[in-house]
Amino acid sequence: MIEGLRNGRDSVLVVDDTPESLGFLTEMLDQAGMTVLIATDGESALRLVSRVTPDLVLMDAVMPGLDGFEACRRMKLMPVAAHTPVIFMTGLSDTENVVRGLAAGGVDYVAKPIVAEELLARIRVHLSNARNVQGPRAALDAAGRFLLATDLSGQVRWCTPKARELLMEVFPPNAGDEICLPASLIQQLMSLRSRGRSGEATCALNTDTRKLEFTILAPIGPDELLFRLSKVDAAGSEGKLQEALGLTMREAAVLLWLSRGKSNREIGEILGISPRTVNKHLEQVFVKLGVENRASAVARAVRLLSQ
Repeated sequence: MIEGLRNGRDSVLVVDDTPESLGFLTEMLDQAGMTVLIATDGESALRLVSRVTPDLVLMDAVMPGLDGFEACRRMKLMPVAAHTPVIFMTGLSDTENVVRGLAAGGVDYVAKPIVAEELLARIRVHLSNARNVQGPRAALDAAGRFLLATDLSGQVRWCTPKARELLMEVFPPNAGDEICLPASLIQQLMSLRSRGRSGEATCALNTDTRKLEFTILAPIGPDELLFRLSKVDAAGSEGKLQEALGLTMREAAVLLWLSRGKSNREIGEILGISPRTVNKHLEQVFVKLGVENRASAVARAVRLLSQ
Protein backbone atom coordinates (compact mmCIF):
# COMPACT_ATOMS: atom_id res chain seq x y z
CA MET A 1 0.00 0.00 0.00
CA ILE A 2 1.35 3.43 -0.93
CA GLU A 3 0.17 6.03 1.59
CA GLY A 4 0.41 9.30 -0.35
CA LEU A 5 2.98 10.02 -3.03
CA ARG A 6 5.61 11.48 -0.68
CA ASN A 7 7.13 13.79 -3.27
CA GLY A 8 6.55 17.06 -1.45
CA ARG A 9 3.55 17.91 -3.64
CA ASP A 10 -0.08 17.56 -2.68
CA SER A 11 -1.77 14.81 -4.70
CA VAL A 12 -5.29 15.19 -6.06
CA LEU A 13 -7.34 12.41 -7.63
CA VAL A 14 -9.69 13.71 -10.32
CA VAL A 15 -12.64 11.40 -11.07
CA ASP A 16 -14.55 12.50 -14.17
CA ASP A 17 -15.77 10.77 -17.33
CA THR A 18 -15.51 13.89 -19.52
CA PRO A 19 -12.18 14.34 -21.39
CA GLU A 20 -12.63 18.13 -21.54
CA SER A 21 -13.07 18.38 -17.76
CA LEU A 22 -10.12 16.07 -17.13
CA GLY A 23 -7.89 18.17 -19.39
CA PHE A 24 -8.94 21.45 -17.80
CA LEU A 25 -8.54 20.20 -14.22
CA THR A 26 -5.23 18.43 -14.87
CA GLU A 27 -3.68 21.57 -16.34
CA MET A 28 -5.05 23.78 -13.55
CA LEU A 29 -3.81 21.52 -10.73
CA ASP A 30 -0.43 20.94 -12.36
CA GLN A 31 0.12 24.68 -12.70
CA ALA A 32 -0.79 25.02 -9.00
CA GLY A 33 2.07 22.63 -8.13
CA MET A 34 -0.03 19.55 -7.37
CA THR A 35 0.36 15.96 -8.52
CA VAL A 36 -2.70 14.82 -10.48
CA LEU A 37 -4.13 11.29 -10.54
CA ILE A 38 -6.94 10.44 -12.97
CA ALA A 39 -9.87 8.02 -12.95
CA THR A 40 -12.69 8.05 -15.48
CA ASP A 41 -15.29 6.20 -13.41
CA GLY A 42 -16.13 5.26 -9.84
CA GLU A 43 -14.85 1.67 -10.01
CA SER A 44 -11.42 2.65 -11.33
CA ALA A 45 -11.22 5.40 -8.69
CA LEU A 46 -11.73 2.84 -5.92
CA ARG A 47 -9.10 0.52 -7.41
CA LEU A 48 -6.61 3.38 -7.63
CA VAL A 49 -7.26 4.54 -4.04
CA SER A 50 -6.66 0.98 -2.79
CA ARG A 51 -3.08 1.31 -4.13
CA VAL A 52 -2.32 5.02 -3.76
CA THR A 53 -3.77 7.36 -1.14
CA PRO A 54 -4.37 10.84 -2.58
CA ASP A 55 -4.46 13.92 -0.38
CA LEU A 56 -7.79 15.05 -1.85
CA VAL A 57 -10.38 13.79 -4.35
CA LEU A 58 -12.33 15.85 -6.91
CA MET A 59 -15.36 13.69 -7.71
CA ASP A 60 -17.83 14.16 -10.55
CA ALA A 61 -21.25 13.35 -9.13
CA VAL A 62 -22.88 12.09 -12.34
CA MET A 63 -21.03 9.30 -14.16
CA PRO A 64 -22.16 6.13 -15.94
CA GLY A 65 -21.97 2.96 -13.91
CA LEU A 66 -20.94 3.71 -10.33
CA ASP A 67 -21.84 7.35 -9.77
CA GLY A 68 -19.84 9.75 -7.66
CA PHE A 69 -22.12 9.54 -4.63
CA GLU A 70 -21.79 5.77 -4.31
CA ALA A 71 -18.07 5.84 -5.14
CA CYS A 72 -17.53 8.34 -2.32
CA ARG A 73 -19.57 6.24 0.10
CA ARG A 74 -17.48 3.16 -0.67
CA MET A 75 -14.25 5.15 -0.53
CA LYS A 76 -15.10 6.35 2.98
CA LEU A 77 -15.35 2.71 4.09
CA MET A 78 -11.71 2.14 3.13
CA PRO A 79 -9.41 2.78 6.11
CA VAL A 80 -6.71 4.39 3.92
CA ALA A 81 -9.18 6.93 2.51
CA ALA A 82 -11.63 7.39 5.36
CA HIS A 83 -10.34 10.90 6.05
CA THR A 84 -9.39 11.95 2.54
CA PRO A 85 -11.48 15.05 1.71
CA VAL A 86 -13.80 14.63 -1.28
CA ILE A 87 -15.08 17.66 -3.20
CA PHE A 88 -18.01 16.99 -5.52
CA MET A 89 -18.19 18.62 -8.95
CA THR A 90 -21.49 18.69 -10.81
CA GLY A 91 -23.98 20.73 -12.74
CA LEU A 92 -26.64 19.48 -10.32
CA SER A 93 -26.67 22.31 -7.81
CA ASP A 94 -30.13 21.81 -6.33
CA THR A 95 -30.37 21.28 -2.58
CA GLU A 96 -31.24 17.58 -2.83
CA ASN A 97 -28.02 16.72 -4.64
CA VAL A 98 -25.91 18.94 -2.39
CA VAL A 99 -27.30 17.02 0.57
CA ARG A 100 -26.64 13.70 -1.20
CA GLY A 101 -23.00 14.64 -1.70
CA LEU A 102 -22.49 15.67 1.91
CA ALA A 103 -24.32 12.59 3.18
CA ALA A 104 -22.05 10.39 1.06
CA GLY A 105 -19.03 11.79 2.87
CA GLY A 106 -18.12 14.80 0.77
CA VAL A 107 -16.73 17.91 2.44
CA ASP A 108 -17.66 20.43 -0.24
CA TYR A 109 -19.57 20.94 -3.48
CA VAL A 110 -18.66 23.05 -6.53
CA ALA A 111 -20.96 23.65 -9.49
CA LYS A 112 -19.96 23.35 -13.12
CA PRO A 113 -18.76 25.26 -15.04
CA ILE A 114 -15.87 25.39 -12.59
CA VAL A 115 -14.20 28.67 -11.65
CA ALA A 116 -10.51 27.79 -11.30
CA GLU A 117 -9.62 30.34 -8.60
CA GLU A 118 -12.59 29.35 -6.44
CA LEU A 119 -11.87 25.62 -6.73
CA LEU A 120 -8.17 26.08 -5.90
CA ALA A 121 -9.07 28.12 -2.83
CA ARG A 122 -11.45 25.41 -1.63
CA ILE A 123 -8.85 22.69 -2.29
CA ARG A 124 -6.21 24.52 -0.24
CA VAL A 125 -8.61 25.00 2.67
CA HIS A 126 -9.56 21.32 2.78
CA LEU A 127 -5.94 20.16 2.39
CA SER A 128 -4.99 22.35 5.33
CA ASN A 129 -7.86 21.03 7.45
CA ALA A 130 -6.92 17.43 6.60
CA ARG A 131 -3.29 18.01 7.62
CA ASN A 132 -4.40 19.50 10.94
CA VAL A 133 -6.31 16.30 11.67
CA GLN A 134 -3.76 13.84 10.31
CA GLY A 135 -0.80 15.31 12.21
CA PRO A 136 -2.01 14.42 15.73
CA ARG A 137 -3.39 11.12 14.45
CA ALA A 138 -0.02 10.10 13.00
CA ALA A 139 1.63 10.89 16.33
CA LEU A 140 -0.88 8.71 18.17
CA ASP A 141 -0.30 5.87 15.70
CA ALA A 142 3.46 6.08 16.21
CA ALA A 143 3.04 6.06 19.99
CA GLY A 144 1.25 2.71 19.89
CA ARG A 145 -1.86 3.96 21.68
CA PHE A 146 -5.16 2.07 21.82
CA LEU A 147 -7.46 4.80 20.48
CA LEU A 148 -10.44 4.87 18.17
CA ALA A 149 -12.83 7.51 16.90
CA THR A 150 -16.46 7.11 15.89
CA ASP A 151 -19.02 9.35 14.29
CA LEU A 152 -22.11 10.36 16.25
CA SER A 153 -23.92 7.19 15.16
CA GLY A 154 -21.18 4.97 16.60
CA GLN A 155 -19.59 3.90 13.32
CA VAL A 156 -15.80 3.62 13.48
CA ARG A 157 -14.12 6.50 11.63
CA TRP A 158 -10.51 5.56 12.36
CA CYS A 159 -8.37 3.84 14.95
CA THR A 160 -4.70 3.49 15.75
CA PRO A 161 -2.96 0.31 14.56
CA LYS A 162 -2.94 -1.20 18.07
CA ALA A 163 -6.67 -0.61 18.51
CA ARG A 164 -7.44 -1.93 15.02
CA GLU A 165 -5.51 -5.13 15.69
CA LEU A 166 -7.38 -5.74 18.94
CA LEU A 167 -10.82 -4.88 17.57
CA MET A 168 -10.39 -7.08 14.50
CA GLU A 169 -9.37 -9.94 16.79
CA VAL A 170 -12.53 -9.53 18.85
CA PHE A 171 -14.84 -8.64 15.92
CA PRO A 172 -13.58 -10.57 12.87
CA PRO A 173 -14.85 -8.77 9.74
CA ASN A 174 -17.24 -10.54 7.41
CA ALA A 175 -15.75 -8.94 4.29
CA GLY A 176 -12.76 -6.74 3.59
CA ASP A 177 -11.02 -5.24 6.59
CA GLU A 178 -13.76 -3.01 8.01
CA ILE A 179 -14.50 -2.98 11.73
CA CYS A 180 -18.17 -3.39 12.59
CA LEU A 181 -19.01 -2.90 16.25
CA PRO A 182 -22.07 -4.73 17.62
CA ALA A 183 -25.18 -2.62 18.11
CA SER A 184 -25.20 -3.20 21.88
CA LEU A 185 -21.66 -1.80 22.18
CA ILE A 186 -22.46 1.18 19.95
CA GLN A 187 -25.39 2.00 22.22
CA GLN A 188 -23.10 1.94 25.26
CA LEU A 189 -20.45 4.09 23.57
CA MET A 190 -22.97 6.72 22.56
CA SER A 191 -24.40 6.82 26.09
CA LEU A 192 -20.99 7.85 27.43
CA ARG A 193 -21.40 11.32 25.91
CA SER A 194 -23.81 12.28 28.69
CA ARG A 195 -22.13 10.45 31.55
CA GLY A 196 -19.45 12.08 33.66
CA ARG A 197 -16.40 13.98 32.50
CA SER A 198 -14.10 13.06 29.65
CA GLY A 199 -11.60 10.45 30.75
CA GLU A 200 -13.92 9.12 33.45
CA ALA A 201 -17.05 7.78 31.74
CA THR A 202 -16.43 4.17 30.71
CA CYS A 203 -18.23 1.08 29.52
CA ALA A 204 -17.05 -2.49 29.11
CA LEU A 205 -17.58 -5.39 26.74
CA ASN A 206 -17.36 -9.01 27.84
CA THR A 207 -16.50 -11.67 25.27
CA ASP A 208 -15.64 -15.32 25.61
CA THR A 209 -11.94 -14.52 25.48
CA ARG A 210 -11.53 -10.88 26.54
CA LYS A 211 -12.90 -7.99 28.49
CA LEU A 212 -12.49 -4.62 26.84
CA GLU A 213 -13.03 -1.26 28.47
CA PHE A 214 -13.89 1.89 26.49
CA THR A 215 -13.33 5.35 27.98
CA ILE A 216 -14.60 8.47 26.24
CA LEU A 217 -11.89 11.11 25.96
CA ALA A 218 -13.18 14.07 23.99
CA PRO A 219 -14.96 15.25 20.88
CA ILE A 220 -12.30 15.84 18.18
CA GLY A 221 -14.59 17.51 15.70
CA PRO A 222 -18.23 18.44 15.24
CA ASP A 223 -19.17 14.83 14.49
CA GLU A 224 -16.29 12.71 15.84
CA LEU A 225 -15.75 11.20 19.30
CA LEU A 226 -12.47 9.82 20.65
CA PHE A 227 -12.29 6.74 22.88
CA ARG A 228 -9.48 4.92 24.69
CA LEU A 229 -9.58 1.13 24.50
CA SER A 230 -8.16 -1.00 27.31
CA LYS A 231 -7.66 -4.73 27.68
CA VAL A 232 -8.82 -5.87 31.11
CA ASP A 233 -7.44 -9.08 32.55
CA ALA A 234 -10.64 -9.51 34.48
CA ALA A 235 -10.79 -13.31 34.45
CA GLY A 236 -7.44 -13.73 36.19
CA SER A 237 -8.18 -10.97 38.68
CA GLU A 238 -11.65 -12.30 39.45
CA GLY A 239 -10.21 -15.75 40.10
CA LYS A 240 -7.63 -14.30 42.46
CA LEU A 241 -10.25 -12.40 44.45
CA GLN A 242 -12.58 -15.39 44.51
CA GLU A 243 -9.96 -17.79 45.83
CA ALA A 244 -8.30 -15.46 48.33
CA LEU A 245 -11.47 -13.94 49.81
CA GLY A 246 -13.91 -16.85 49.57
CA LEU A 247 -16.24 -15.06 47.18
CA THR A 248 -18.50 -16.38 44.48
CA MET A 249 -17.42 -15.58 40.92
CA ARG A 250 -20.17 -12.95 40.62
CA GLU A 251 -19.18 -11.34 43.93
CA ALA A 252 -15.55 -11.30 42.78
CA ALA A 253 -16.56 -9.65 39.51
CA VAL A 254 -18.54 -6.96 41.35
CA LEU A 255 -15.62 -6.29 43.72
CA LEU A 256 -13.14 -6.15 40.83
CA TRP A 257 -15.13 -3.49 38.98
CA LEU A 258 -15.73 -1.63 42.23
CA SER A 259 -11.94 -1.51 42.72
CA ARG A 260 -11.68 0.00 39.25
CA GLY A 261 -13.80 2.95 40.32
CA LYS A 262 -17.14 1.90 38.82
CA SER A 263 -20.49 2.89 40.27
CA ASN A 264 -23.25 0.37 40.94
CA ARG A 265 -24.98 1.44 37.74
CA GLU A 266 -21.82 1.03 35.67
CA ILE A 267 -21.07 -2.37 37.22
CA GLY A 268 -24.61 -3.45 36.44
CA GLU A 269 -24.22 -2.42 32.79
CA ILE A 270 -20.90 -4.27 32.53
CA LEU A 271 -22.17 -7.49 34.11
CA GLY A 272 -25.69 -7.36 32.72
CA ILE A 273 -27.44 -7.12 36.10
CA SER A 274 -29.44 -4.42 37.86
CA PRO A 275 -27.84 -1.86 40.24
CA ARG A 276 -30.01 -3.36 43.01
CA THR A 277 -28.51 -6.80 42.38
CA VAL A 278 -25.04 -5.25 42.42
CA ASN A 279 -25.80 -3.76 45.82
CA LYS A 280 -26.95 -7.15 47.17
CA HIS A 281 -23.71 -8.74 46.00
CA LEU A 282 -21.75 -5.96 47.69
CA GLU A 283 -23.57 -6.58 50.95
CA GLN A 284 -22.37 -10.19 50.84
CA VAL A 285 -18.86 -9.05 49.95
CA PHE A 286 -18.76 -6.73 52.96
CA VAL A 287 -19.86 -9.57 55.25
CA LYS A 288 -17.27 -12.02 53.88
CA LEU A 289 -14.47 -9.44 54.05
CA GLY A 290 -15.50 -8.22 57.51
CA VAL A 291 -15.68 -4.60 56.34
CA GLU A 292 -18.40 -1.98 56.62
CA ASN A 293 -18.11 0.12 53.48
CA ARG A 294 -17.01 0.32 49.86
CA ALA A 295 -13.74 2.08 50.60
CA SER A 296 -12.55 -0.69 52.91
CA ALA A 297 -13.56 -3.39 50.43
CA VAL A 298 -11.73 -1.61 47.62
CA ALA A 299 -8.62 -1.23 49.78
CA ARG A 300 -8.60 -5.01 50.45
CA ALA A 301 -9.05 -5.81 46.77
CA VAL A 302 -6.37 -3.39 45.59
CA ARG A 303 -3.83 -4.72 48.12
CA LEU A 304 -4.53 -8.30 47.06
CA LEU A 305 -4.37 -7.60 43.33
CA SER A 306 -1.12 -5.68 43.65
CA GLN A 307 0.71 -8.59 45.27
